[in-house]
Amino acid sequence: MIDTGAGLSFERYLEMLLDRRVEALIVVANWLFVDIEVLCDLEKNNIPTAMIGRELQAGSISSVIVNNELGGRFAIEHLYSLGHHQIAFIRGPKHITDAAPRWNGIRTFAQANGLEIDPELVLDLPESSDPLSSFDAGYNLTKELLRRKRPFTALITFDDMTAFGGLRALSKSGIKVPEQCSVIGFDDIAQSRILTPSLTTMRQPMPEMGRMAVAMVAEGINAVQQKHKITVSHC
Repeated sequence: MIDTGAGLSFERYLEMLLDRRVEALIVVANWLFVDIEVLCDLEKNNIPTAMIGRELQAGSISSVIVNNELGGRFAIEHLYSLGHHQIAFIRGPKHITDAAPRWNGIRTFAQANGLEIDPELVLDLPESSDPLSSFDAGYNLTKELLRRKRPFTALITFDDMTAFGGLRALSKSGIKVPEQCSVIGFDDIAQSRILTPSLTTMRQPMPEMGRMAVAMVAEGINAVQQKHKITVSHC
């Protein structure tokens, strides 16, 4: 398994694994951009591959992803049910494929329920290859939202790290969470449960996603082995 958040480049890890003649590969994607062209060698060598957390639009690489649009809808629906109508948003970077469907889910719910989204309360995370940078960005963008003097009683962020930054900014500004402002993240990383108060977040079921990815590559390995047996028997 390759975790694309590790120190070496994805390309270097891939090269190392190909040299070791791996039978299959599971890629856990994060913010780092994975070019489909980099994975072409896997297809050429008939190496079954599954990617968790990123949908690739080309090639035959399998993907396991959550329904991001539904997740965005659930987030704003939860806040709306609590009586929030003035909601601020920190969206994901445009180059991250999860960002657009989450925002679509939010907008669809807002339009269906007559909930106005104030464009002055919508900011985007900057483009970055470092997933940890979203903490600082969340802090700075929340400070910017507060500087705009547009009242909001809730904040929806692209991910939990962004939410942590937002919580820090709200705390430093003397705003109590959740009494004065509710905050929702996305991912349910381990740290979200040890905060006081704990962070409300949309959980990605990583264990289940991992099992699905394993099942996909196991099926692929069996298919490759069967193909090899047929080829040998014909020789």
